[in-house]
Amino acid sequence: MTSFKDLGLAAPIMKALVAEGYETPTPIQAKAIPHVMQGRDLLGIAQTGTGKTAAFSLPILHRLAANPNRAPRRGCRVLVLSPTRELASQIAESVQTYGRFLQISTTVVFGGVPLGKQERALANGVDVLVATPGRLLDLVERRSLTLANVEILVLDEADQMLDLGFIHALKRIVGLVPKKRQTLFFSATMPKTIRALAADYIVDPVEVAVTPVATTAERVSQQVMFVGGGQKQALLEHVLRDPAIERVLVFTRTKHGADKVVRNLEKANVGAAAIHGNKSQGQRERALASFKDGRCRVLVATDIAARGIDVEGVTHVINFELPNVPESYVHRIGRTARAGAEGVAISFCNGEERAYLKDIEKLTRQPVPVMALPPGFHAEAAPEGPAPAQPNRGRPSGRGGPQRPGQPQRSGQPQRSGRPGGHPGGGRPGESRSGEANPGAGRSRRRRGGGGGGQGQAAGR
Repeated sequence: MTSFKDLGLAAPIMKALVAEGYETPTPIQAKAIPHVMQGRDLLGIAQTGTGKTAAFSLPILHRLAANPNRAPRRGCRVLVLSPTRELASQIAESVQTYGRFLQISTTVVFGGVPLGKQERALANGVDVLVATPGRLLDLVERRSLTLANVEILVLDEADQMLDLGFIHALKRIVGLVPKKRQTLFFSATMPKTIRALAADYIVDPVEVAVTPVATTAERVSQQVMFVGGGQKQALLEHVLRDPAIERVLVFTRTKHGADKVVRNLEKANVGAAAIHGNKSQGQRERALASFKDGRCRVLVATDIAARGIDVEGVTHVINFELPNVPESYVHRIGRTARAGAEGVAISFCNGEERAYLKDIEKLTRQPVPVMALPPGFHAEAAPEGPAPAQPNRGRPSGRGGPQRPGQPQRSGQPQRSGRPGGHPGGGRPGESRSGEANPGAGRSRRRRGGGGGGQGQAAGR
C-alpha cells in the first residue's frame, strides 16, 4: 500500500488529504483503515507520532459519508473518548480537517470550561463527539446528552483510558451506548493487564501492531546525562544555550516542579511557559498557542502533555525528571521526531532516579546512551557507581558505569509528504468531573519517592 488512493476513501476525504499534502499512509494507517472501513472492531498498537488519529478518523468519516443518517437530538453517532483536554481538542481539529468537504458536524467537550456552551452545541445532535469521560458523564446526568444512538465508540490512548483512574467512568459509559456498535482501541502501549480489560469491550477484534509495544520512536536520538539533583536547573540553562534547540518540551513529574523550572528559566532570561493540571483552561490554551506559533521556545509540562501535544517542529524533549511510570517515557519523547522529522531526547538522571532509568530500558528493550556533561558546564555530577538501595522498591536502584554514546538505528519507513495525520497524545490516568487529573486515581504500579521533589506521579499530574 503506497498511496491513500489505494484505500478507497470517499472523494471528499481524498480532496482534504490532497489539500493537506498527504500522499502516503503510515504503516498503522495502511493496516487499520481497511478493517475499520469494513466495520470490524479493532485494537491498534503503534508508537506515538505514527498517525493513529488519522487511522481511525479517516475510515470513520468514510462510513458516515456512506450512511448519511441524521444525528439524533442531544446525541451523537460517533463517540471518541480521550484522557486529556489537549488530546480531545486536537482529535476534534483533525476530524474537522479531514471532513471539511463533508456535511459532518464535530463537537468537543471537556472540563474546565462552562457547560452551557457545550450543551447548546449538542442540542441538535452531532455526528462526531470527542470527549473526556468526566465532562461526558456530567452532560449525561444533566440530560443534555444521550448515548443511545452511538454507532462507533473509539478509545484513544486506550491504555490510559482503561487504567484505574478511568475504569469506573468507562464502565458507566459503555453501559449507556448500544451493545451493537463498532469499537476501536488505539494506543502506543498495551500492557497485558490492560489488554485483559479491553477484552470486555471489543468483540472479535482485528489486532494491528506495526511496532513492538512500547517501542520508542526510531528517529529520536536518545541520551541520558548523570547529574546531581541540585544541579539540574543549571544544566538545563546551560543546555538551552545551544541554538540548535529551537523548540523544546521540558518534562517534570510535578506541577510545582514545572512552575519552579519556569520561574528559574525566566530569571535566566529564557522565555518559558508551563502547562499542567493546576492551570486554567485559558492558561493552558494560551501557553500551547504561544509554543505552537514560536513566541515561546520552551514549554515545561507534566505528563498531562505527554499524549496531548502534537506540535510541529519540536526539536528536543528534555526529561528534567525521569518519569516513575516507564510507559510515560515513550510518550514524552514521542513529542519530537514527528512527521518524518528527527529529534533528540535528553534525560537528566540523578542517583535516586537510576531505578526509573532501569525500568525504562527494560520496557523499551534498549539502553539509553550515556552522554558526558556538556563542555563548559562545571558541576558535581551524580556518582557513576550504584546508587543506594531504596527500601520501598525492594531492590537496589543502581546502574553500571556510563557507556560510550551510540546512535540508535534509524528506520527507512516511507513517509508521506507534508504533515502527518498524526496522533496527538498526552495522558492523565485519572480525571475528575471538572476534567482535571484525579490525584488519587491511576496505575497501581506507581512508585513513591524518586528524585526531583519526592512526589509520586499521581500527585504531580
